[in-house]
Amino acid sequence: MLELRYSSEVARARDSHAPIVALESTIITHGMPYPQNLEMAQQVEDDIRAGGAVPATIAVLDGVIHVGLEPAELEALAQTQGALKLSRADLAVALATGATGATTVAATMICAARAGIGVFATGGIGGVHRGAETSFDISADLQELAQTPVTVVAAGAKAILDLPKTLEVLETLGVPVIAFGQDQFPAFWSRDSGLPAPLRMDDAGQIARAHQIRAALGLPGGQLVANPIPLADEIPRDVIDGWIAQALADCAGVATKEVTPRLLARIFGLSAGASLTANIALVRNNARLGAAIARALVPDSPAPHIG
Repeated sequence: MLELRYSSEVARARDSHAPIVALESTIITHGMPYPQNLEMAQQVEDDIRAGGAVPATIAVLDGVIHVGLEPAELEALAQTQGALKLSRADLAVALATGATGATTVAATMICAARAGIGVFATGGIGGVHRGAETSFDISADLQELAQTPVTVVAAGAKAILDLPKTLEVLETLGVPVIAFGQDQFPAFWSRDSGLPAPLRMDDAGQIARAHQIRAALGLPGGQLVANPIPLADEIPRDVIDGWIAQALADCAGVATKEVTPRLLARIFGLSAGASLTANIALVRNNARLGAAIARALVPDSPAPHIG
């Protein structure tokens, strides 16, 4: 009843038990303008290949889950207008109605788990929005991390969120939050949110081992690996905080599901494009770490066939 359609590259990787890294598609359709979104998606896929793994960009095309996109499909998605933004709540409806949509962190995790993919690289996860004590606006990404066994590599949670409350919810849900190579929890465009990370690991092999041990213990859910943006690419926290404050004021009253893309677009304008440059750098950095973790999960696998 449920069809998963694999790209030719991902199908070969599955046949040879090569490491695979899942990628979301909302960042393509809702996170960046064309053609930067296509260039970014191609770069991220190439980074994963260079790291010895196979990329699997996930999207719903005409009511079918695609695990990995052929080059023409990726280019078409990057130019698609009006693609749905799919999370846990609306994924099944999109499949039933033959819709086309991009998968958020939550939906990508669901599809990756169904495809047997244990590692997913993205930009930043959703979380608790500022003012959630009155709006109750909390991303489904957090609950998904608590129940779907996928290791998610991100540059922390998006800095437009209430980061202390996001960490509190993740702790309540029992989600391991692992900072990679530092003691501070990163804040997307900035390396340091000003908050300590609950956990720290410095090695991709250790992260892969923790993933496997969670499964052996029968623990539900995945783990969040908070990978700081490279130092040369970060926007200092005191700079980005000013842009975020202005963007929040400018986007007051925006409908809940449109808050994140509207805020990111406003910050792009306020930063004269610097936020997009940093965003691309951090996504590529996460893809490289995701490939290393995926390889560590299957250390005896043959090198994947590229092309």
